[in-house]
Amino acid sequence: MALAENKAIIQRYYDELWNKWDLSLVDDIIGPEICFRGSLGVAVQGRDGFKNYVATVRRAFPDFHNTIEELVAEDEKVVARLTYRGTHQGELFGIPPTDKQVSYAGIAMFRILNERIVDGWVIGDVPGLLRQLGGVAAGKGASTETTPS
Repeated sequence: MALAENKAIIQRYYDELWNKWDLSLVDDIIGPEICFRGSLGVAVQGRDGFKNYVATVRRAFPDFHNTIEELVAEDEKVVARLTYRGTHQGELFGIPPTDKQVSYAGIAMFRILNERIVDGWVIGDVPGLLRQLGGVAAGKGASTETTPS
């Protein structure tokens, strides 16, 4: 598959699946056995695990929005530099809703086979997110491996 086509899959992944919450795309662009680690440090496998992760993010940030700042592709891999934004309206990391608008940076690496994402590893600035929510500050016990409720 051409690099431009792989980039287009990731563009669609963010624009339609995440920014519009269109989970009907999962079967079209996500491989059935996906291994995925989200920007909040949660690791899941399979389409159902992925859908559950999306639901967790949506509960916490119903207006969650991803902005792709840069896409780089090589072979079957695509890397995205991102900015995430949203309003905290649901519990996250044990922190009750604050109604605070947050913005944090992230980077994601995807592997695409047969026009589907089969691996995704997303690293988000969770310590920065927690500071914005009034949670634990970085260096005071914050962990990117905490599983949201």
